[in-house]
Amino acid sequence: MKRLAVLGTAATFAIASIAAVPRTAHAQLTMQMSNGWSLSFSGNVNAFEVQSIGSDSVNSIHYGIANPGEGTVNRVRTGLLPAFAVFDVKGKEGPVDLGVHFGFAPQIQTGSSCSSSGGQQHDNFGCGTQAGAQIDMRQVYLTVGGSWGQILAGREIGLYQRQNILTDMTLTGVGASGGQTGAGGTTLGRIGFGYTYPNFNAQITYSTPATMDVQWSIGLFDPSALNGEGTVQANFTKIPRIETELSWTGKMGTPAAGAASNKVMVWVGGVWQEASFAGFVPSGASDSTRSAEGADFGVKFDIGQLSIVGSGYYDEGVGTTLMFTTTAGFDATGQGRKSFGYIGQIQFKIDPKWTVGASLGASNLLLTDNDRLTDNLGLLKDNLDGSAMITYQWTKSLRFVGEYDYIESVNYAFQSNKVNQLAAGFMLFF
Repeated sequence: MKRLAVLGTAATFAIASIAAVPRTAHAQLTMQMSNGWSLSFSGNVNAFEVQSIGSDSVNSIHYGIANPGEGTVNRVRTGLLPAFAVFDVKGKEGPVDLGVHFGFAPQIQTGSSCSSSGGQQHDNFGCGTQAGAQIDMRQVYLTVGGSWGQILAGREIGLYQRQNILTDMTLTGVGASGGQTGAGGTTLGRIGFGYTYPNFNAQITYSTPATMDVQWSIGLFDPSALNGEGTVQANFTKIPRIETELSWTGKMGTPAAGAASNKVMVWVGGVWQEASFAGFVPSGASDSTRSAEGADFGVKFDIGQLSIVGSGYYDEGVGTTLMFTTTAGFDATGQGRKSFGYIGQIQFKIDPKWTVGASLGASNLLLTDNDRLTDNLGLLKDNLDGSAMITYQWTKSLRFVGEYDYIESVNYAFQSNKVNQLAAGFMLFF
C-alpha cells in the first residue's frame, strides 16, 4: 500500500539544497512504501534579471574576476543556486539506515557548449539559444547510518570551506559575476570573494550523529592535480586528499514564550593533499613532491531577528576562486602561493515576510619569492564584493529577491577593474 503525504518547509530546503546538502531538507512530496522504504522528490526553480555595469578602464589582472570589458550587460539567468530536482530513496534494514540520493542541477540559460570559448555562437545552423540548458549532475551518493553516525560514499560537496558557503546570504541570490554574455552554469555568489569553492567531489566521508551539538566529519576525497603556471603540474597522486570539518552549535539564554532560541555556531575545517610531478621537476625545485593545505573557520550568531556571520580561510597551494582548478596555486618554479579570505555579514528580519542584509568579503592572493623577483605586479591582489540584499517571502514556497553588488579586482600594481550590478528575481521551492 502506498500513501501520499505533503511535508516540509521551503526555507529549510533553500539553505540545504543551495550548496548541496539537500539530504537534510524536508521534501515536499513523499511516497511511503509498505516495506518501510520511501521515495521523495523535491527541488526548486529560480530566475533572475541581472544588469551589470562595468568601469570604463580595463586592466590586466591575472586571476581577477571583475569583468568590466563588456560595458553594460543584461542577462536573464539562474543565480548562484541552480534549479534542483532531488530524488531520495530511504529505508531501514535491521539496525542500519540506508539511503540513495540523486541531485540534478539544471540552469535556465543557454549552456556554454555551443562554442569552444564558452560563449554563444550565432552561425548558419542557428546555434545561439538552441543549444539548450546545461544540466549539472552534482550529487550521486549512498548513505549508511545508525546511532554511531553516518558514512557517505559518492559525489557530494566537499568539507573544506563548506560552512563558509552555506552561511553566505548570496546563496539565495546572484552575488558576483552574473553579467557575462553567454556564460553557462550558475553565478559565483561570493565564490572567489571570501571563500574558495569546495566543489562537488567523489568521496567516502564519516560524520558523527547529526543530533549531537558537536559534529565532526572527515573524508577521503578523489585527489586533484596541483596546478601551477607554465609547465608546473603535479598530477601523480599516490594517496587521496583528506578534508575535515568540526562544528559546535549551542543555545544562548532562555527564549521567551513562543520565541525561537538564540543560537551560536562555531566551525573549523581543513584540507591536505600531496602530489608529485610525473617525470618533470620545475627548474629551481628541490624535489618532485608538492602539497596543498589549508584551514577555514567561522562563527554564526542567531539572536532574535538578527543574524551575524564572520568566516575566513588561509591556505597554500589550493589556488583562488575554484580550489585546485586554476593555475594560481603554484608559481612557475613550483612554489605554493598562499591565499586567504574573509566575510562579514549581517541580516535582519523586519517581519515574517521581509528580510534585509549586507555583507563584505574578499579573497586575497599573496606573492611568492619568484613573483617578487620577476616583478609579477599584474597578479591578483584581491577580489572584493560588497553586497546588499532584500528578500520578500511571498508565500511559504515562493520568494522574491532584490540585490546590489559592488565588485572589484585589484592587482599588485594597484590597477583595478570595477563592476556595479543589480539583480532581482524569483525562487520557488517545492
